[in-house]
Amino acid sequence: MAQSGKSSAKKSKPSYLYSIIGVALVLFSLGTLGLVVIHASKLSKYFKESIEVQVILRDNVKETQALALRDSIAHKPYIKTIEYVSKDMAAQRFKKDFGEDFIQLLQYNPLYASINIKANANYVNNDSLKVIENNLTQQSIVREISYQRTLVSKLNENVNKIGMVILIISCLLALVVIFLIDNTIRLAMFSNRFLIKTMQMVGATRWFIAKPFDLRSVANGAISALIAIAGLVAILSFADKALPELNGLRDNVMIALLFLGMIVVGIAISLFSTHRSVMKYLRLKLDDLY
Repeated sequence: MAQSGKSSAKKSKPSYLYSIIGVALVLFSLGTLGLVVIHASKLSKYFKESIEVQVILRDNVKETQALALRDSIAHKPYIKTIEYVSKDMAAQRFKKDFGEDFIQLLQYNPLYASINIKANANYVNNDSLKVIENNLTQQSIVREISYQRTLVSKLNENVNKIGMVILIISCLLALVVIFLIDNTIRLAMFSNRFLIKTMQMVGATRWFIAKPFDLRSVANGAISALIAIAGLVAILSFADKALPELNGLRDNVMIALLFLGMIVVGIAISLFSTHRSVMKYLRLKLDDLY
């Protein structure tokens, strides 16, 4: 009987190996989508916070008045960055960008001083920017508010569409992940059905029989998740070397939470599927195992 048990255990080892690899591949796919979601969110935030709102001041405004206005709105919740640009600074930037010194040609500086604002991503939408615009235009020294309204509309529209597509794909992939991991574990447990039944026939309790399989499933689930995480870390390292500009979009906290979630999912589904399979074989009659 002991030799039979050892033989069964040996035969089950390849199944566990295949199970670990199979679950790792599924978790890797889920983690890849998670990285896409995280970086898409950061990329959307980056583009939104790159949109500049120019508070153009009247031509006769003194610098002290402009700086006072800048300081009064600098601590508003919608402010990401704020900068005062004088008429001379505006002319220097124009010359640097276009390579032309129009002041020598016109003999005066037609540009206006401005306070340039970059808003937090949550406020970069038409409704919020309209409220900000209305508040700022009430200031007597403000001539007008300028920003790319069409770009803001298109950006938010595309972000919403992409977000919906990613949400649908995430839900579908989550269901596929659960189904594939469950089937992978059940196939691995199929090779142990006679061992489970033999233990039951010699008088072992259900808890005694299920415990070693449950513990092994927890270890296997964790190993699968760690293998998948190692693959994702390798991809991130390769991406850092190939596209260094992506470093600014990296959210290490969210990535750490993603990796933790993968470990939890790997362990939880492996444990649930393994325990359910053990209970199934314990309820079956010996003839039903063939």
